[in-house]
Amino acid sequence: MTTPLLQVKNLTVDYIGDTSDFRAVDDVSFDVAHGETFGLAGESGCGKSTIAFAISRLHKPPALIRSGEILLEGRDVLDLNPVELRDFRWREVAMVFQSAMNSLNPVLRIQEQFYDVLRTHQKMNRAQARERTAEMLRLVDIPPDRMKDYPHQFSGGMRQRIVIAICLALNPKIVVMDEPTTALDVVVQREILQRINELRRTFGFSVLFITHDLGLMVQFCDRIGIMLAGKLVEQNTAENIYGDPQHDYTKKLWASFPSLHGEPATERAPT
Repeated sequence: MTTPLLQVKNLTVDYIGDTSDFRAVDDVSFDVAHGETFGLAGESGCGKSTIAFAISRLHKPPALIRSGEILLEGRDVLDLNPVELRDFRWREVAMVFQSAMNSLNPVLRIQEQFYDVLRTHQKMNRAQARERTAEMLRLVDIPPDRMKDYPHQFSGGMRQRIVIAICLALNPKIVVMDEPTTALDVVVQREILQRINELRRTFGFSVLFITHDLGLMVQFCDRIGIMLAGKLVEQNTAENIYGDPQHDYTKKLWASFPSLHGEPATERAPT
């Protein structure tokens, strides 16, 4: 049996308060296979983003990992020292944050933002970095001659694609995407997710896709986990999450979708 790329085992994360602690993630376990897109869905505050930050070791106080393991190819991410952690980020895992299109530095040209990453992590000279930047921009359908433009000269969807290109520039093994299409219209959302899937199939990286939009998730994920109040209450293939949900909360998520035909959502059968 092939070992999964990512294994999250019994992960528990608390937020420490002055008088009491809040359990944001409660004994959660799942894995992500090589080349797979695994989705985590659930309402705001259910613990999805906390898991994403824990996997990337980007959580900060008051967040505290109480227990559990996060294994990438068998190596526990929680045991990495500062030097190993610096290499782990970007080279092995990359993260696309919520509203990532706003994470670009507004006063730096796009090429400079690529150069920072490529020089720091791969020691490329300027010519090599320029060539790699052009290559990555082509992959996300942005003309390379626009690398000298500033972020404000691009649309929201184009800025999001640039962020994704920067994340993929170092060939990470897994990309953690936390609400990657927030604030984008549905057409642009679909275009970006289709491009991510095409790149995933081409380069073989895995994706952990986090969103509250279950309808969007079933279109692009291989498997899906459903989060509720810090717990992973159901996980299955996207097809079964849609066609045969088992947990009451999953059924209620589907029932919350408005009907195009006027009948009550709870009476609709999946098609």
